Amino acid sequence: MALLGTLIEPAQAAERPDHSGRGIAQKLRQTMDRLHFEQVLDLAPPTASAQARAMTAQSVDKDATTPQQRAKRFAALASDPQPIVQQPQIDTTVIELDAHGRPVSSGTVLMSPQYPHGIVVPVDGNYHSDAVRWRQWDDAGWYTNHAQGTIDIVPGRENAPLDFMEPYPASVLKLMVVFGVLRLVDQGTVKLDDTYAYQPTSLSSLCGDATSDTIRDYIDASITWSSNAASCALVKLLWDHDAVDGLNQTFQDLGLETMQLKETNPANGGHWSNPVTMTSLDTAKLLMIINGSPGRLWTTPNGTPVTAAALSPSSRRFFKSELFQQGYNDVLSTTSWCGADYPAPGIPQLTASRWIAADGTTTVGGDAYAHDVRPCDLAAQVTYSHKTGLVGNSASDAGIVKALPGRGGRTYIIAMFSNLGDQYQDPNRPPTAPGAHPVAYTEKFAQLGKIIDQFEAARH
Repeated sequence: MALLGTLIEPAQAAERPDHSGRGIAQKLRQTMDRLHFEQVLDLAPPTASAQARAMTAQSVDKDATTPQQRAKRFAALASDPQPIVQQPQIDTTVIELDAHGRPVSSGTVLMSPQYPHGIVVPVDGNYHSDAVRWRQWDDAGWYTNHAQGTIDIVPGRENAPLDFMEPYPASVLKLMVVFGVLRLVDQGTVKLDDTYAYQPTSLSSLCGDATSDTIRDYIDASITWSSNAASCALVKLLWDHDAVDGLNQTFQDLGLETMQLKETNPANGGHWSNPVTMTSLDTAKLLMIINGSPGRLWTTPNGTPVTAAALSPSSRRFFKSELFQQGYNDVLSTTSWCGADYPAPGIPQLTASRWIAADGTTTVGGDAYAHDVRPCDLAAQVTYSHKTGLVGNSASDAGIVKALPGRGGRTYIIAMFSNLGDQYQDPNRPPTAPGAHPVAYTEKFAQLGKIIDQFEAARH
């Protein structure tokens, strides 16, 4: 099968924009290399005591602690942060779309201690690659095993030329959950306005107590302000309808072989741990389905054509609307910090009006950003319908970028997973003001988002 890209050593990389995808692939690799992610500081370095490092260990229910709670832990661990000990793990994909939402070209780049300058993943005409041995994330193994995982995500890849331990997806996993619930809606099993009584039979610090709400409202809370409690309710809903194994099989049937919602707890919908896996390429392809387009999007390795009909038009409209209303714009886009000297500006997106107070500031899920976003809205060039994720050793962001009228015409999907959660910070990060929401991610992600958006704008 013809390849859209070939394995290119970093020293041989050249920007040659064309329809094969090498243009965006090499731009992505060069940008990631030039941003020097290896310059971040580790707030809980390996030199910290075993007792101190145990305070940050969280192999299950990883989203149970807040950035504020983790910031207090890190402050107690290391008053003198140390440079990160090796090149971070970063997996990024951009899929360029035409005006109808059809894929045109793509680039996927991996960065790790094995690929310190980044390496382009070869991707075939169906936006698929079997060139990577994907490994499940291992919290301790990233330090002790030179970032080499020991558990395969996709079987049978022992001889693949690339080997990569995929970061935990954090709250971007909620895309899989909502996709599964909307499949139940499409099948007539449930309705969006049905009331679901979430009644956990065992309690979890991640999930909280029993609640009752409509499925629509649970989805809204899960996507727009990343409510863990609402997301646990949706996972338990899937378990209640014996739909988790079916969802995992659906991802396999769609050729999204790295996407798996595994080992969650049917008693409460919690236990979000390393067996929950996603890669940037498969996540971007899932977003292609959600975005929608006429005709075939890709063909699976077993020869099955995949179209946007994997979700009904109404479910896709609802899903996109929820992603557009994302309140946390602080990773690849940073308009939540509009006008600040730090972090750097990212994707120049429009902020959903529901979060904007009379003074222009936003408060999302109780997190107050004391920055007037209205100047950034006036200068906005795109909408960014996306989902972010954050734990101590995971930072992620994935979404659909569309130019506003008269602002360049680009449409693309970008997905990024990394191990640079809020355990890591930039040397130039200013102190967090009392009562303010902390800047939880390195600003290098925002710089990546802005550079890629400018590249896409120039191409259109």
